Amino acid sequence: MRKSFLLGLVLPFVGACTEPAEDPAPVMDTSTSNVVVYETAKDTDKRITLTQEIDFEQRVQPTEGEISVFVNPNKRFQEFLGIGGSFTDASSEVFAKLSPEKQEEFLEAYYDPENGIGYTLARTTIHSSDFGSGSYTYIEEGDKSLDSFSIDHDREFRIPLIKRATEAAGGELLLYASPWSAPAFMKSNNNMLRGGSLLPEYYEAWAKYYTKFIAAYEAEGMPIWGITIQNEPMAVQRWESMIYTAAEERDFLKNHLGPTMEEAGYGDKNIVVWDHNRDLIADRANTILDDPEAAKYAWGVGFHWYEVWAGGKHMYDNLAAVKESYPDKHLLFTEGTVENFDSSRYQYWPNAERYGHSMIKDFNAGTVGWTDWNLLLDQNGGPNHVSNFCFSPIHADTTTGELIYTPTYYYIGHFSKFIRPDAQRVSTSSSRSVLLATSFVNIDGSTATVVMNETDEDINYKLFVGEGQVALTIPAHGIQTLMH
Repeated sequence: MRKSFLLGLVLPFVGACTEPAEDPAPVMDTSTSNVVVYETAKDTDKRITLTQEIDFEQRVQPTEGEISVFVNPNKRFQEFLGIGGSFTDASSEVFAKLSPEKQEEFLEAYYDPENGIGYTLARTTIHSSDFGSGSYTYIEEGDKSLDSFSIDHDREFRIPLIKRATEAAGGELLLYASPWSAPAFMKSNNNMLRGGSLLPEYYEAWAKYYTKFIAAYEAEGMPIWGITIQNEPMAVQRWESMIYTAAEERDFLKNHLGPTMEEAGYGDKNIVVWDHNRDLIADRANTILDDPEAAKYAWGVGFHWYEVWAGGKHMYDNLAAVKESYPDKHLLFTEGTVENFDSSRYQYWPNAERYGHSMIKDFNAGTVGWTDWNLLLDQNGGPNHVSNFCFSPIHADTTTGELIYTPTYYYIGHFSKFIRPDAQRVSTSSSRSVLLATSFVNIDGSTATVVMNETDEDINYKLFVGEGQVALTIPAHGIQTLMH
């Protein structure tokens, strides 16, 4: 059943790109301004629900006994690229099984900026990943010349979904692509699965493969914004995977991929390095970006969140260290999902809070865009050809035809619906660690402040913006977007 918010919330859609202002805008006059509060909370029916509108009052010096969130629109940082999810074969296969009515509902829920959550960013795979019915490539095995290259496989499910999603998003969707493995014959283990590395004699052929992919997709009317060099280049997985050391990725970029892209006329495409966890991100950035001949081809550094599964914690400080070291490069969250699917946990709130926590921390560390993994999975957390079943924000029960909206969908929406492309992050801080917060100023002048409470108690707090303040309450295990 559709959630009620999909019928009513209207915010202006922002699409056109603009150059960031050279001088920050002055602090807004809060004497006649108000705050509009949208809320999602555990054990309630609130799902991105408009709960109140409250006028700013004149600022009064806060005390240490109060909990406060401070927003300073005069201090601006990175420009916002977008938020979205990934067009995997699994998502595309499940989408094709939905009724026409449910397909339209799904597309509106993700891509409509008024009646949905307004996704603007997307990732897809260069041939297969684990999420799909099987492994495949775009060439015949052994075809080093790539003469047999064809994306016919993608025309059955994936390309139709990308085209319909782009239309639902208003005709424009920023799309980038990532490979999980080179074809088996190009690798040291002669297998697309279980790691292995790219054989040196195939460096040029593999670099050309990216350009073939871009050309084929763009011929179908799907512009490619950029590519990542390799999904998870330090992970030997039982599914499609391939290993690059930092030095190998650097040399492949500067000696093969970068020049090949330029020669093919794709020097304007954005190349993202690393595309793996936060734990080793600084070492990878240091190795690649300290080499000027490699760095000139790199738009930025992509990352995932799975270091926590290796026994560590989310290492947000590493992101800040990379941004501090290479301020002219960009940080992009390229993948995150909750693993170990269990249908009894569709409404498991910590899954959503993991998203909200990561998004706030990632943005505050300088991240420009945030890409979820599968857009849609079935009632088994798949299909996945190696049984690596996971959660997605929306699931489809293919036996009943129903769509299941998880709390994660709404938590992501608190960002994607209200923070629009080309917004700028502004200084935001909390006086107590019980509240997480981030803010962006949209190009229409509106500010979206996202506040999150992971505790078991309702929290009273004050929002300070310029010379104004408002007193608010955020429920236990709740998230709010404050539009002001």
